[in-house]
Amino acid sequence: MLPAAFSRELCIYLCLDNKLTSLISSSMTMAPLKELDGQLARSIKADNLENSFSLSDGKLIVDGVALLTEVPSNVTLTDFSSIFQSSNAPPEIFHRVQGLSHHGGFLGFDVEEASDRVTNSLGKFSGRDFVSIFRFKTWWSTQWVGTSGSDLQMETQWVLLNVPEIGGYVLIVPIIEGSFRSALHPGDAGHVLLCAESGSTHVKFSSFKAIAYVHVCENPYNVMKEAYSAIRVHLDTFRLLEEKTIPPLMDKFGWCTWDAFYLTVDPIGVWYGVSEFNKGGFSLRFLIIDDGWQSVNLDTDDPKKDAKNLVIGGEQMTARMHRFDEGEKFRSYRGGTVLPPSVPSYNPMRPKLLIKKAVEIEQAEKQRKAAAESGVIELSVFDAQIHKLKGELDELVGTGQASAEAHSSGQNESYGMKAFTKDLRTMFKGLDDIYVWHALCGGWGGVRPGATHLKAKVTSCSLSPGLDGTMDDLAVVKIVEGGIGLVHPDQAGEFYDSMHSYLASAGITGVKVDVIHTLEYISEEYGGRVDLAKNYYDGLSKSLVKNLHGTNLISSMQQCNDFFFLGTKQISMGRVGDDFWFQDPNGDPDGVFWLQGVHMIHCSYNSMWMGQIIHPDWDMFQSDHVCAKFHAGSRAICGGPVYVSDSLGGHDFDILKKLVHPDGTIPKCHHFALPTRDCLFKNPLFDQKTVLKIWNFNKFGGVIGAFNCQGAGWDKKERRIKGYKQCYKIMEGSVHVTDIEWDQKPEAIELGNAEEYAVYLNQAESLLLTMPKSKPIDITIKPSTFEIFSFVPIKTLPHGVKFAPIGLTNLFNSGGTIQALEYQNTTVKIRVKGGGTFLAYSSESPKKCEVNGDEAAHEWLDKSKLVWNVTWDEEAGGVSEVIFEY
Repeated sequence: MLPAAFSRELCIYLCLDNKLTSLISSSMTMAPLKELDGQLARSIKADNLENSFSLSDGKLIVDGVALLTEVPSNVTLTDFSSIFQSSNAPPEIFHRVQGLSHHGGFLGFDVEEASDRVTNSLGKFSGRDFVSIFRFKTWWSTQWVGTSGSDLQMETQWVLLNVPEIGGYVLIVPIIEGSFRSALHPGDAGHVLLCAESGSTHVKFSSFKAIAYVHVCENPYNVMKEAYSAIRVHLDTFRLLEEKTIPPLMDKFGWCTWDAFYLTVDPIGVWYGVSEFNKGGFSLRFLIIDDGWQSVNLDTDDPKKDAKNLVIGGEQMTARMHRFDEGEKFRSYRGGTVLPPSVPSYNPMRPKLLIKKAVEIEQAEKQRKAAAESGVIELSVFDAQIHKLKGELDELVGTGQASAEAHSSGQNESYGMKAFTKDLRTMFKGLDDIYVWHALCGGWGGVRPGATHLKAKVTSCSLSPGLDGTMDDLAVVKIVEGGIGLVHPDQAGEFYDSMHSYLASAGITGVKVDVIHTLEYISEEYGGRVDLAKNYYDGLSKSLVKNLHGTNLISSMQQCNDFFFLGTKQISMGRVGDDFWFQDPNGDPDGVFWLQGVHMIHCSYNSMWMGQIIHPDWDMFQSDHVCAKFHAGSRAICGGPVYVSDSLGGHDFDILKKLVHPDGTIPKCHHFALPTRDCLFKNPLFDQKTVLKIWNFNKFGGVIGAFNCQGAGWDKKERRIKGYKQCYKIMEGSVHVTDIEWDQKPEAIELGNAEEYAVYLNQAESLLLTMPKSKPIDITIKPSTFEIFSFVPIKTLPHGVKFAPIGLTNLFNSGGTIQALEYQNTTVKIRVKGGGTFLAYSSESPKKCEVNGDEAAHEWLDKSKLVWNVTWDEEAGGVSEVIFEY
């Protein structure tokens, strides 16, 4: 019998052309795997078509067009087959990459002196449209457009160039080589700079052969898929989304505790939060207990006790984990406390009162600091005010705890998180998943040395010069101030297993891992950022497989290529935007509006590359926010989960009913939303011209969301995202059925070949007909508003009747409610999930309508709109069978 590894390689080779079969057959009894890989590489090289890229006379040329000029003589271009060694990629991915390898190549360069950080020009371009993604914070990335290499921003993760001369697009992706990672930076006079860095002065190098990858394709969406597939095969350090299973919460509704409590989260408050959704008619299917549940303390605290009175974000950022189980608030929970009939009382205003008082303390401390810096010597007045406010906070905290303890006596003897999760599931039967938050290094400040059985050391932080162009960030300031208590990389696996095995035993089914990109700050003594990351991500992946069903992890604060190229063998879901900000932390009162459009731009464009590797998560929002409907419209068609971070009593259930079914499932799109082609090289935030349009698929149609996001954006001089009032205005645009990229999902191709479509405008509540040759549909959209267009192919039945089901129009994603559709001669059968008003286009009134076997009333309006009511059937899981006879 062949060894398992050999069988895997053999399967890969057999997927290739027949010429390779004889190569394998002649070698299969004796050739080592590495020798076979080498033979395969040579065969690929011999059979390759002429490469699309060439480098000569200081020019990087693609299909005869000079893409970059003034390319330095030390820059090299190497084709894929020359770099290829071996890969664990599945045969179908390997074969796909091999077949397209002539469309890509690797860039490298040599310098005279080895260094831990090397920057080299790749050449220059100008007068050519590009769209790119760059890091505006350590953790977060966003879109940027321009026309020259000098227009790029620091820490650019990729750049996509429009090359109309060849009818195609070229993607340049800085990648990883050895112990170095790379990013693109702007240069002078149109030059593009590539910066390779190890993150340790002990790790130096001078020669790079494959530190960036270039790829060309006629389709801007395919170029992403093809390029990242090639990088996956080349690096073999991560897996694509198509190779992985996504967490079950992906098509469900949930609640995150962060904005409701911040660090004051406690069991009784969580119980009341979940119960409010239940009373509002929604079954929460997942819960995320965010930051505030852990056992953390400050270096000045008793090493065995939790820090006291942590309330708002920032206070905890120098705290370290001192034990792996839950903090005292959750540890002291007694089983049965929240079960009827003796549910403790809870003041829903308590979290807000605590937060308000903590903000007052923060402001008083800032005033004291400003006074001291201005030369004021007598600070006793400030000290007295701070002391007074902290006393008031102590009293508020103590009052709430006393109430909970008084009602927890006399119950059973089980305590802690395990007892709490058991009680939650006893009361709320639909609660499938309970996740908790933790930082990649444990707490924000890592693990306290000496507090656990693991070797931890407080390591000082050093930021790469590449981050000089990013925003000022409180999290960075605090982390640099306190350093990271880093568990030794050799114990990374044991570290994660210690946390996750305990959590799994306590009824926790998943984790939200945050603050991921701190590793790059502390890699000096650990072989550099690549080697340190490999150790940590390997330990995290193994623990995920062992303890959390292999996939139950939401990655956050992770939007940098290190993570995607090194940390995603198991992780299949992650945030594609910055945090949901309900207001501007810098004090602009208009930020409550413009920040929401910024969030959508982050998510839409980041999904272009992140969606190749993880399933995009658009983050939570608050259903009672002034722009809640704006957010809800985007979540309805983003293709990811829907979850909110509502405060107690702060819900708009009418909005949620447009997103979520009563059983906590959602009418989710079948892909992840992406910007339309005509938006790719535009600036939908502050060019005063462009409406953001995103496309997606439902099972029986396509959908386009048009969002007016104008009003804010990145200011490269001030290094921050700020409002642009002059851009916050009514916008005009257009939508066409061909804006949907039907070929991006095999089962959608046939939908894109229809001769005619019914189009439903959800907000305008209007039904139109269109064809591929029709003129675009003109739209006018007010600031912070949107429209959702559902495109459904029209079917012509015998006798000329035309029909197209739209879906339940009381939900934002109407088409997502249709689960099955069958045409049988003059009969139409539809399976729909949900309750409300169902709309279909019909050129004639049907002779008969049945819902779940019973004849049902229907209306035929304006000689086109077929309308009937569908009732949510709890016993049938909300699913109704509808039949029309013509």
